[in-house]
Amino acid sequence: MAQTEMNVTLMAHTQTTWQLDSEWDKYKYSDGQAVALSAIRTCYSPNKPSEIVAKEGGKYFGKSATDGEDGTDADRLMRMIVRSGHTSTLEHLSFTFAIEGVSRALLSQLTRHRVGFSFSVQSQRYVKFGSENKSGGMDYVMPDSVKGHPDAEDTFRQFMKEAQDYYDCLREDGISSEDARAVLPNATATNLVLTGNLRALLDFYGKRRKGRGGQHEITELAEALRREVTAAEPWTDAFFEEA
Repeated sequence: MAQTEMNVTLMAHTQTTWQLDSEWDKYKYSDGQAVALSAIRTCYSPNKPSEIVAKEGGKYFGKSATDGEDGTDADRLMRMIVRSGHTSTLEHLSFTFAIEGVSRALLSQLTRHRVGFSFSVQSQRYVKFGSENKSGGMDYVMPDSVKGHPDAEDTFRQFMKEAQDYYDCLREDGISSEDARAVLPNATATNLVLTGNLRALLDFYGKRRKGRGGQHEITELAEALRREVTAAEPWTDAFFEEA
């Protein structure tokens, strides 16, 4: 049993599989931008989706934004789409994260965001959290408001120890892990894989970002997801800023 901290890692994200002529190397765009442009322009263009980048890429990736803002005209187009609310076209970009060391309290909040998200969560039924099991007992997350207050920290750690002891006793008495887990607290740590499309991630961030009244742990998750997405697709940062 140990106190743990959140760790968020981007495992995978949208990549293109098509091959374009070498002439396209002069244009700087990401795979995500290519997919987004294809989806957006398919709604308005007579060209086929597979032809959009080849036939229209120069117009959008090869020219400066015509709205007076930064980037290319592709950036201008994507800004227009987001600000107009036509964000279904961003659902074609997906991101998969490994999320580790978060509390079950956070998990119950996170899974309320169901549209556009997929979850695979560490099971308390099949993973045994006894002190003598491979897990070494339950890890736990200490709320930020408790940290830095010695008496509160001692109280919190003592309760975690007692919860572990109760779980161990139930298991020793022959109670199954799926029933013994009933004594594990909301602070118990868990791990999950989360996949979300860009539209869902922007919506999540807009609701859970710092300053919107969310609990500290979930606001930290929102910021971590933003960092991972924008590191992979830097052009999305402006949309998180406006969410």
